[in-house]
Amino acid sequence: MTEFLEASIDESVEPDAAARRARGSGGSRWRVAVRLAHRQVRRTTLSSLLIVTLVALPIAAMTAYGIFAASSLGTPEDRVRAELGEMQAWIAPVGVPGEGFWQAPTQPQWTGYPPGDDGIWELPDGVIGDDPIAALPAGTETILLTSADARVETRDGVRLVAAWTGDAWDPRFSGAFDIVDGERPTSTTQAMVTPATLERLDVRIGGDLTLADGAGTFEIVGTLDAATLPDAAEAVFLPSTAELRGVIGGERRWYLPELVLSWEGVQALNEDGIVAYSRAVVLDPPTALREEVRGSVLDEWASVWPIVLVISAGGLFAAYVVVMLAGAAFAVTARRQQRSLAVAASVGANRGDLSRIVLLQGTTLGALGGVTGLILGVGTAALVVALTADGSATQYWGFHVPWPGLAAIFVFAAVVGTVAALVPARTVARTDVLHALSGARRPQKPGVVRPVWGSVVLLVGVAMTITCAVVVAAVNVSDLPGDSPLRYLPALGIVVGPILTQVGILMSGRWLLWTTSRFLSRVGLAARIASRDAAANAGRTVPAFAAIAATVFIGVFAVGQSSMQTAQNARTWYYAAPPGSLSISIWPGAGSTTGVVDLVAAESGRAAAVDVAEGAGATELAVVARQQPSQWSFGSPEEVPDELTLAIALLPPQHLLDPERDDSFTSNGQDPDNPLSVVEPDDLETALGITLTPGQRAAYRDGAAIVADRRFVTDGEISIAAWSGGDLIDGMPSNVWIPWSDQRIADPAWKEQVDAIVVDAPRQPTAIAIAPATADRLGIVAVPERVIASLEVPLSTQERDRLQAQVELASGEDFTLAQTVETGPPSDAAWIVPLLSVVTVLVLGASAVALGLARFERRPDDATLAAVGGTPVLRRSIGFWQGLIIAGFGTMAGAIAGILPPIGFSIQSQGTLLLADIPWQVLGLFCLGLPLAIALVNWLVPPRRPDLTRRTAIT
Repeated sequence: MTEFLEASIDESVEPDAAARRARGSGGSRWRVAVRLAHRQVRRTTLSSLLIVTLVALPIAAMTAYGIFAASSLGTPEDRVRAELGEMQAWIAPVGVPGEGFWQAPTQPQWTGYPPGDDGIWELPDGVIGDDPIAALPAGTETILLTSADARVETRDGVRLVAAWTGDAWDPRFSGAFDIVDGERPTSTTQAMVTPATLERLDVRIGGDLTLADGAGTFEIVGTLDAATLPDAAEAVFLPSTAELRGVIGGERRWYLPELVLSWEGVQALNEDGIVAYSRAVVLDPPTALREEVRGSVLDEWASVWPIVLVISAGGLFAAYVVVMLAGAAFAVTARRQQRSLAVAASVGANRGDLSRIVLLQGTTLGALGGVTGLILGVGTAALVVALTADGSATQYWGFHVPWPGLAAIFVFAAVVGTVAALVPARTVARTDVLHALSGARRPQKPGVVRPVWGSVVLLVGVAMTITCAVVVAAVNVSDLPGDSPLRYLPALGIVVGPILTQVGILMSGRWLLWTTSRFLSRVGLAARIASRDAAANAGRTVPAFAAIAATVFIGVFAVGQSSMQTAQNARTWYYAAPPGSLSISIWPGAGSTTGVVDLVAAESGRAAAVDVAEGAGATELAVVARQQPSQWSFGSPEEVPDELTLAIALLPPQHLLDPERDDSFTSNGQDPDNPLSVVEPDDLETALGITLTPGQRAAYRDGAAIVADRRFVTDGEISIAAWSGGDLIDGMPSNVWIPWSDQRIADPAWKEQVDAIVVDAPRQPTAIAIAPATADRLGIVAVPERVIASLEVPLSTQERDRLQAQVELASGEDFTLAQTVETGPPSDAAWIVPLLSVVTVLVLGASAVALGLARFERRPDDATLAAVGGTPVLRRSIGFWQGLIIAGFGTMAGAIAGILPPIGFSIQSQGTLLLADIPWQVLGLFCLGLPLAIALVNWLVPPRRPDLTRRTAIT
C-alpha cells in the first residue's frame, strides 16, 4: 500500500505492483492516508496556513475567555486564604441565643431561624449578644478586628476611608493582610496604612495619621495590604483602642488562630446566636444539611456552567463560520489535488482512500490550529490579567488554567478542521478519474432536490417566527401557569425560525447563484464571467457567503432587538433630576426611629447638601420640599394624632386600576400617592429642567400648580385634598387602585381645586409642584427632601468618587445624603457602533478569504482570459462583481434572517417594542454599503500578472 501511494506522487513504482500492494490491510491504508495527507499539507503551505489561522483565531478567543473567567472564580482554598489568612476561623454574634438560629456552612451571611406554623420565620424577640468569647472553650485565643470608616484629615480636608481596628498586622493574618513595608505597630499610638494612603496623605513611613473630630493622631510605622482591597484603595489599620466614625455599625469579628471548628462546633455556636466561618468546614463542607441551606453550598458546576455556556455558544457560531470559510479553502485545495488523487485512484485507491486523505488533512490542520490557538489564548489571557489586575486578591483569585476545558477546546478544533474538509472529501471521492487526469474542469449544475428543500425550510422558518410571535402574545395575556412549556417554547421558536430561514437560503445557494448568473449575463461581460465563476464554483462561493450571512445575522438581530429595547427604556426612563443635573436626596439618618426626617434634621441635611453641591461645581441650586407623613410609625389608627395631616393631589378615577383585573402599576418613578412638592418659584426651572414664560411664573406665584403628569389634570385644574388622624391609615383613598367593595373612604378634612400649568417634564420625582405661599395657604407642612444642582460640565470619574466621599462624610445620625448624577437613558451609539464595527471586521475578513480564494483559483482562467485579449480593466471588473456577489449574497441572507426575530418579538410585545425604533437607515446603509465597499476594494486591488504557461482547457 505504501509503495502504491508513493507511486501516485513520485511515479517511481510500476502501476501493476502498486495495485497489488493496494490490497493491503485497512491499517496500512490508514497509515498511507496519514502520510499522504501530511505531505499534501506541507506542499500547500499558503492554503494550510490560511486554514490554521481560521481555526486558531476562535480557539484563541475561547481559550483566553476560559482562563480569564476561571481566574475570576475562587476555589475554597483561595477564599479561605483571603478571608482568614492562616487563621482557623472567625466568629461574630448576629443572632438571638436559644431561638434556633442557623447558618449555611460556607456562606455565613446565609442565616435564619426555624419557620413558624405558617412556614415563615420572623426575627424573634430577644437581645443579640456582643461578646462570643464566653461560648468558646476556656483559654481560647481570639483576635478582635472591627471594620468601619475613619475620618482622616488630609491637605484637602476630611476624607472618609476604610479602616480596621485590631491587630490586623498579626503574622497569622498572612494572606488576608500582608505587610508591604515598614514594621508592625508595638504601641497604641502607632498604625499602618495601605501604600495608596501614603500617597494620598503625602507622607512617608514615620509620618503622622490624624483622625478628624479629635479622635487621635498615630505614627505610621508601615504599610499593609488587605487581600480584599485593590492597590489604589485607601485604608488605615489602627490599634483596637482607636475611635472610629460609625464603629457602632461596623462589623466585628473575633478570629481564632488555633481553635479548629468542625461543623458540629459551628452548629453549637449557632445555638448561642453566633455565626462562624471555619477553614475546616469550608474546605470540607458537610453533605447533610437542612432544606433552607442546601442551595448555599458552592457547587463547582453551578459556577462553571455559565462559562461553559458562553464558550459553547461562541464556539458554535465560530465553528459555523470557520467550517464555511475553511470548507471553501479545502474545496480549492481539493481541486488542486484532483490530478494527483486521480492518479492514486487510477492505480487502485478506492473512494474511501481518497476521502480519507482529504479528511485527515482537515484533522491535521484543525489540530495545528488548535495548538496555535491554545498558545495564543494562554498568552492573551496572561496579558489581559496582568494589565487589568487591580491588586485585589478577589478580582483574580489566581491564574487558573482549566486544563480539562483546554483539552476539550483542542478536540473541538480538530473536529472543526475535520468537518470543514467533509464536503470537499465527499466531492473528491466522486471525482471522474478520466476528466481529472486530462485536466478538464466541468462546471457543476445545480440539482432540483436541494433548491426545493431549501425553499421549504426557508418558508417554514418564516412561518415559525410569525406563528410563535402570535402565540407568545396570546400566552402573555392568558392564565397559563408560569412553568408551562408554552410560555418559553414559542419564544425559542422566534429565534429558531430565522436560523431555519438562513439554512434554507444556504441549501438553495447554488440554485440562487445560477439564477443570478442568468440575470447578470445581460449586464455585461465582467458580470457574466464573475457570476458564472461563482455558480460554477459553488463549493467555494456558497460557504463564503454563508459565513458572511451568519455574521450579519447576529449583527442585525442584535441591533434590531437592542434598539427597540433601548427606545422602550428611554420612553419609561425615570429621571432622578433633569439630565446633566446632580440630585442629592435627604434620607433618615442611622439614629432615626420614625423612618422620616424631621424639620430640624431636614434643614441640616439641606445645608449639608448645598455645601456638597457647591463643592462639586454647581452653578444653580434648587431645593425640593415634600411632606413627611409618619402615620406608619404608629401601631394603629387610634394612636395617630388628630393634628397629623397629609394632603395629596387626587388622581381622577379613570386612571385608577382595578385590583381584580390589573396585576401592577407603573408610576415611572413618580409617587402617585404623594405627588406634591413645594418649590420656590425661582428654583422651579432648575428643579424640573424646564423654561417657564413670565405668565406661567406669575400664575405659579399666585397659587397655580406646575403639573408634569397630565393624568392629574381635569378641565385645567387638579384636586388637592387632605386627611388627618386615623384616617391616614384607614380611610384615605389610593391614587393607584379603585376602592374595593368594603373599603372605607373617609371624608377629607378639606378639598380644593387648584389651577394647573401642564409642562413637558415627565418621569421625574416632582410630578406636581406648588409654591411655598400656596402650601402655607393650604396648611401643607413640607421639609427639604432633595437638592437639585445644575452642572456646567459633566463630572469625571475622580470627581464622582470625591462627591460620593463628601456625601458620606456629610451624613450623620440625624440624616443621610445620597447623590445621583442624572445622565439620562443610554444611547444606541454606545453599543451600535462597536457591534457594527465588529460585524464589519468579521465580514471583511470572511470576504477577504473568499475573494482571495477566488483569485487564487481563477489564475488559470485569468491566464486564458489574458491570452485571448482580456484587458486589465476587464479583469478588475470581474473582481468587482465577484466581491459584490459574494458579499451581497451574504449580507442579504443575513439581513433577511436577522430582522425576523425583532419582528417576532415586536409582535409578541403587544406594542411595547416598536419596529419604528429600529434604525432602518443605519441597517440599510450597512447592508448595502458594505458589499459595495468590498467590491470597490476588490476592484482597486489589481490582479496578478497572468502566467500564460498555466492555461487550462475548459471543456
